Amino acid sequence: MTLAGTGRNVRIFSVLPSLDTPICDAQTKRFNEEAARLPGVDIYTVSVDLPFAQKRYCNTYGIDNLKMLSDHRDVSFGVNYGTLIKELRIESRAIFVIDRENVIRHVEYLKEVAEHPNYEVALKAARALAGEAAAGAA
Repeated sequence: MTLAGTGRNVRIFSVLPSLDTPICDAQTKRFNEEAARLPGVDIYTVSVDLPFAQKRYCNTYGIDNLKMLSDHRDVSFGVNYGTLIKELRIESRAIFVIDRENVIRHVEYLKEVAEHPNYEVALKAARALAGEAAAGAA
């Protein structure tokens, strides 16, 4: 899938090492809750977890407002966006907010995978972009 293939809404890409770790679990659940309150914003979770593991996780925890992307096959997301930890073949933790024109408008790369991202800054950026898009459509 390409960036353009993810649609024309404002998008948040929540990148994480593995769904089966405590901080990744919390990050995914937080964005799932926020997605229900963000009209005009699509949120994607990106990890190298296999698609069936992502589906199992979503079914187990009722994650139904996010779109899951597995970077397992060729780690192309990690290579292209600088999130691949090559030695471990996992993604580092990062957040990207993309506007409707496929321009990255906010990015946060976390130095430590054990840190939470700054949710509020990313959500504020997405809300502002979605508001601009809604105003432009009116």
